[in-house]
Amino acid sequence: MNTVTRPRILVVGAGFAGVECVRRLERKLTPEEADVTLVTPFSYQLYLPLLPQVASGVLTPQSIAVSLRRSKKYRTRIIPGGAIGVDIKAKVCVIRTINDEIVNEPYDYIVLSPGSITRTFDIPGLTDHAFGMKTLAEAAYIRDHVITQLDLADASDDPAEKASRLQFVVVGGGYAGTETAACLQKLTHAAVKRYPRLDPGLIKWHLIDIAPKLMPELGDKLGKSAQEILTRRGIDISLGVSIAKAGPEEVTFTDGRVVPTRTLIWTAGVVASPLIATLGAETVRGRLAVTADMNLPGHDGVFALGDAGAVPDEAKGGDAICPPTAQHAMRQGRVVAENVIATLRNQPLKPYVHKDLGLVVDLGGKDAVSKPLGIELRGFPAQVVARGYHWSALRTNVAKVRVATNWTLNALAGDDFVRTGFQARKPATLKDFEYTDSYLSPEQVRDRIEGSGTQEP
Repeated sequence: MNTVTRPRILVVGAGFAGVECVRRLERKLTPEEADVTLVTPFSYQLYLPLLPQVASGVLTPQSIAVSLRRSKKYRTRIIPGGAIGVDIKAKVCVIRTINDEIVNEPYDYIVLSPGSITRTFDIPGLTDHAFGMKTLAEAAYIRDHVITQLDLADASDDPAEKASRLQFVVVGGGYAGTETAACLQKLTHAAVKRYPRLDPGLIKWHLIDIAPKLMPELGDKLGKSAQEILTRRGIDISLGVSIAKAGPEEVTFTDGRVVPTRTLIWTAGVVASPLIATLGAETVRGRLAVTADMNLPGHDGVFALGDAGAVPDEAKGGDAICPPTAQHAMRQGRVVAENVIATLRNQPLKPYVHKDLGLVVDLGGKDAVSKPLGIELRGFPAQVVARGYHWSALRTNVAKVRVATNWTLNALAGDDFVRTGFQARKPATLKDFEYTDSYLSPEQVRDRIEGSGTQEP
């Protein structure tokens, strides 16, 4: 017998959208009005834009992993695991918990914000040999890996091995790839001074992208400025080029060049979580086709946002969809919470409308380009704006203090270039982190729910 009397709100994902939604629900709903449950593999919110600074050692991993359990008023139930299927007719979400059990979680209202996964293509060797930059563990691993390459090159007497260990390839000329290449190049440039046996001239960073421009969203002038900064620092930028084949010790570019390397970092975009495909609903470029109030048409109580929802951009007339940025996700999370509450209380829903505030790109050190409110900035002023924006967006004062302290210490004392070695014995390529083979098909979801006897309350 079902003893649940309060409506059950299930939020999937603890990214920017999911956490903002949960926080607003907790503030606006009384405990008697609804039960709120959050599904997430990790009990923290990851501040993704600062991930390259974790990889380069400017920030510690803990500083950008904002705990969901710090709040004394936090009453949301957290299910440690990942959603692998949703049956919107039966109103059941299938969850794989962190101890590998599969459970059915009934709901009355569901907010889908499971985030995204790295977009890959059918390139030979890519998932076996490339590293990603989507998770905290990947960022920490890449830092260890890069410093390890310097150590191994220093220990080797083989010129060919030295050359391959000291060349690094980053694929993706968007924000993630550009910042990753910029920050890690700063790391190796500073670290090699502590290796007397290594020729600094052997260290080479390659940044490649199939697009004709670097970070086209910045506009021609700022994009060109960013490219000039990176080129001046010795980063080889190749546009209109991608990867044809990846191996353990070399990478073949589509223009025929073969680069000896042990480090291929893949940041060539993202796609919506495979969870979205399990619903069997209409999608736009992999994201659920939702209305401006983020509701799935024909299914009251089903909402999608962030990387999961193709939310019409009403600030641009509604013809385009909102880009999957942190800025939009945070604000969508607050609006979707209001709409869930409005649905509960039989009130009208409101559309999501937000004009983009601008873009910031931190290239490490004093190098940056920013475009706040359409104003183009370069150099130190841009760096102040970039770090000021990220700092203010951190959710807790503890996180702000940690990040500010890390920035200050790094500026004053530099890096110790220490590798932990914790992950050295385990591979950590693209296929090892995102668990894309864990999701069910729509038919498997229905079969599991029907077979377990789960019914609507």
